Amino acid sequence: MLMAAVGNCPLVGRAARGGLVPPNRKRTRRSSAMPIVTIQQGPRDTELKRDLVRRVTDAFVDAYRIPAETVQVWIHEVPADSWGAAGTLTADR
Repeated sequence: MLMAAVGNCPLVGRAARGGLVPPNRKRTRRSSAMPIVTIQQGPRDTELKRDLVRRVTDAFVDAYRIPAETVQVWIHEVPADSWGAAGTLTADR
């Protein structure tokens, strides 16, 4: 099972709302929030994860017209004996 959540960096978000902005920086209305994508999944091969990160980043670059450097992808791997669905551990399927 693959789950993904998308959020914005909380520090950048607060800065955009008037919070944590260094004194030497001017506050602007321009959105500078960087997307953070969190993917929860079972263990996968490193090469598959590289491809996934590249594709997710490309999707955000295309959809939001932002630089790839602003996109963060976090992969959280959960062992099959640590999650389940429909009342059954994934390891027991």
